[in-house]
Amino acid sequence: MVLWTVVALAVVVAGAGTALYLWADGRLRSTEAFGEYPGRPKAGRGTDWLLIGSDSRATLTPEQRRELHVGSNEVRNTDTLMIVHQGDHGTTTVSLPRDSYVAIPGHGRGKINSAFALGGPKLLTRTVEQATGLRLDHFAEVDFLGFVDVVDALGGVRVRVPAGGPRDERSGAGFAAGCQEMDGVQALAYVRARYSDPEGDLGRVRRQRQLVSAVAEKAASPSVALDPWRALPFLSASLDAVAVDRRAGVRDLARLARGLRDAAGDERRAVTVPVGSEPRVPGAGDVVVWDRRRAGELFAALREDRPIPTSDLK
Repeated sequence: MVLWTVVALAVVVAGAGTALYLWADGRLRSTEAFGEYPGRPKAGRGTDWLLIGSDSRATLTPEQRRELHVGSNEVRNTDTLMIVHQGDHGTTTVSLPRDSYVAIPGHGRGKINSAFALGGPKLLTRTVEQATGLRLDHFAEVDFLGFVDVVDALGGVRVRVPAGGPRDERSGAGFAAGCQEMDGVQALAYVRARYSDPEGDLGRVRRQRQLVSAVAEKAASPSVALDPWRALPFLSASLDAVAVDRRAGVRDLARLARGLRDAAGDERRAVTVPVGSEPRVPGAGDVVVWDRRRAGELFAALREDRPIPTSDLK
């Protein structure tokens, strides 16, 4: 969910005047997301972001937890993880399933989303760097409530639900097939649903990318971007929702948005890391194991800023 929040925020800021730009840059929240460690990958070509949506409930009231169907679990995991690469061949987004089974430094092997719960942004970025061989340059995070507020500030989004759309009591999802106008609560339920989806985590990844397109399109529309009565509340909600690494600023987000708007609806540049198997592992449950060869080729292409081997990404 962080991806479309960042897109929407940056779309508005990119077209803003100097005063609004400076105000936005001053309000942008930062977090300590990176640390040096032995064997850290060397910088590659281009710029790599890690964008995450966290399932933190810390700021939610009991009423909000019931409305959002998120329960009372205080453990911080990540519902969404995406690498965004910017280079000479444009922008590429790579979704990392939250159940990806990888080595977590100091904790053995586990699901990649648990790294955030175990050690916050620093451990998560290190885990992703060591799993992919990429040195990350920037980080951005948004939580449940922030996502809902941003979608509502946009006035909702229009989403085409496929036949047999997700129905999930845990997330609150229950959508008929066809085009749907979704508010923030509905959009959160739609993107989080996975227990009734035969594709599980991979099905959720596809819905995440679908919402990227919907939110990017709505945020860039004249009805939002050119209307200060809608753009300013939306911008304020977005700034409250997003936290970035200490080196990132609004200018970086604006540059990110220009590429994300193009990549969001292009299947050649919006991909999921190649999956080899989805076994059940004692103590971890159902996990996603990457196809080592194809994933290695993908990350090598990003590191060297070459076109990704899309013919091998299914």
